[in-house]
Amino acid sequence: MKAETAIEIKNLWKRFVVPHEKRTTVFENLANMNRRITYEEFWALKNINLSVAKGEAVGIIGENGSGKTTLLNIIANVLRSTKGEVRVNGKLTCFLELGVGFQSDLTARENVYLYGAFMGLSDSEIDRKLNDIVEFAGLKKFMDTKLKNLSSGMQVRLAFSTAIQTNPDILLVDEVLAVGDLEFQQKCAEKFSEFKRNGVTLLLVSHDLGVVRKYCDKVLLLRKGEQIALGRSEDVIDKYVYGIDKTTTTKQDKKARWGDGRVLLKDVRFYDKFGKQSSNFVSGDPMTIRISYHAAKDVINPVFGVAIYTDNDIYCYGVNTDLKGMNIKKIKGSGHIDLNIEKLTMHGGRYLLTVAVHSRDHVPYDWLDKQFSFNVTQKNNNAGLFEIPCEWKLEE
Repeated sequence: MKAETAIEIKNLWKRFVVPHEKRTTVFENLANMNRRITYEEFWALKNINLSVAKGEAVGIIGENGSGKTTLLNIIANVLRSTKGEVRVNGKLTCFLELGVGFQSDLTARENVYLYGAFMGLSDSEIDRKLNDIVEFAGLKKFMDTKLKNLSSGMQVRLAFSTAIQTNPDILLVDEVLAVGDLEFQQKCAEKFSEFKRNGVTLLLVSHDLGVVRKYCDKVLLLRKGEQIALGRSEDVIDKYVYGIDKTTTTKQDKKARWGDGRVLLKDVRFYDKFGKQSSNFVSGDPMTIRISYHAAKDVINPVFGVAIYTDNDIYCYGVNTDLKGMNIKKIKGSGHIDLNIEKLTMHGGRYLLTVAVHSRDHVPYDWLDKQFSFNVTQKNNNAGLFEIPCEWKLEE
């Protein structure tokens, strides 16, 4: 393993054995002692390969059940792999299940020492850092209160505030950046930004693609235990959201089109606030994007999506019907779907649009990359990419 490498994973496989019959009591075991229990193999991970450099931030994304948490647990040595190799080079801290080991009948202060020991901190280290833990958690008034009398949010804040005191070389994070209220979430985000600035290696599992995009240099996409993609964050997130694979397109492929054709995107049109077709809009006005499609046969649960870029390829926004909770049961024949944008918050310029349609498990039907455009005229002199409603107020 190279000195500059923090984590090295080679040919990793993980199998679980699931019994077909569950026996939990003595009676059940005695009554069925002559019947053989049959089992089924379930491969949670299949031939995963990943190398993470020191100071690198890697996101791990995929649907529920794709193996993300299992992978983190193996790296953390909570689970053992069935076969393959995992090497870790550095002090590792896991943010997997915050508060594991907490005792409800002990006080918050006593639980800090208990959980700190679980996280590898000595009593003397906790003595020195106790004020920082209490201040970060915002629980100064409750440190001598029994844990069972604190809300679940307070308990998570206490666990998180204790865990971040470990000064790790490597962080394993599983969906914990959304703990607590909005103010505490902001404190968590600032702490992780500090970790990143200080060169801490980060492996982040999250369904929040905005968080992944913000913190991660590259992304690993898993599907049903298999490694689907590993690469630049933008490319892999696009593949996950829109069911596309940018490696299949080349600079010579001017149409930049990909998909198996079960659904074809026939046309994309923009409509202004007067209901007229147009490609010119004013910042702050509404816009409707109408995507016309054709499906020769029944297509179950299709997902439509769009992404907006500046004309110099800066990613601005992406959304699909699945992310918005819209379940399209079936389509067949020709039709269209509208995306109604209440207010264009971007400033003036030309913007490019990607449109896509894919299955719920991200098999692409049709994808058109940046093949459509619209123009926005700015109605003020503010700077930047987008508009934020605000006003100045001076108190004298």
